[in-house]
Amino acid sequence: MVAARDLGSTVDTLCAEFGLTVCFNDPGVAEFGLENALMVVGDQFIEVVSPIADNSAAGRLLDRRGADVTAYMVMFEVDDLDARMSELAEAQVRNVWSGDFPSIRGRHLHPGDIGGAIVSLDQTDPPGSWLWGGPTWRAHHDNSVVTSIAGYRIAVDDPNAVTTMWSLFGLVHGITFVDGTTSTIELTATDRTDLGRTIQLDQVSVSLV
Repeated sequence: MVAARDLGSTVDTLCAEFGLTVCFNDPGVAEFGLENALMVVGDQFIEVVSPIADNSAAGRLLDRRGADVTAYMVMFEVDDLDARMSELAEAQVRNVWSGDFPSIRGRHLHPGDIGGAIVSLDQTDPPGSWLWGGPTWRAHHDNSVVTSIAGYRIAVDDPNAVTTMWSLFGLVHGITFVDGTTSTIELTATDRTDLGRTIQLDQVSVSLV
């Protein structure tokens, strides 16, 4: 997930460059002072959020980084949510949001405790179903340009420390932490001659691998 000051232009660029389709605009994110758009990528999605209220977490992050677009959140589907949350609580990692619905339960971890980004842990029933993706969510809606999210390189101040923390809780799956200010979303290219094509959205680049 990325945070952007201008939702429309950011989403339009991603859709045009990578053949993505918006599957849902979730009114529920207004709870966080945000608007959003979710785009299907294989059986995953990229979400862009934009602040619409003063003092939202995403707005504060954009201000703090002096950014128009920046890395914001990583979401993981898990099958052992309660056990993971017990382990995290013992390590004094705070849970800052809980959502419980018939088909999905989600928890957000405080980025100040885990480092790098907000982490969302989500357990679905049945597995692979995503309420967050809206009522028309369907995996592999369009694979014409990209087929999956291959990885996310997130820029942080201390990559080694953040990597160690995430590793302790089994969260280093497709995630790499790097120095600097530019984070990179890596998408698997359908056309293998298209490898390396990259666009830059301020502090987030999106690259075909």
